[in-house]
Amino acid sequence: MQDYHFDEQLDQLPIAMAYVPWQHINRVYENLEQAYRTGTIFPELDKPFTGKRCCPNAR
Repeated sequence: MQDYHFDEQLDQLPIAMAYVPWQHINRVYENLEQAYRTGTIFPELDKPFTGKRCCPNAR
């Protein structure tokens, strides 16, 4: 079994970059039970998982 030393390689890795678009919230759920079921009070953030990838050409 090979022993890995991750701390020795951390200084060689690039710094990560994130892209987070601005969210414009216009509405909130009035029905708190619906908000609880969806996991957010903002309808714009209600993005149900469909089990598919976001890219049509991805396999």
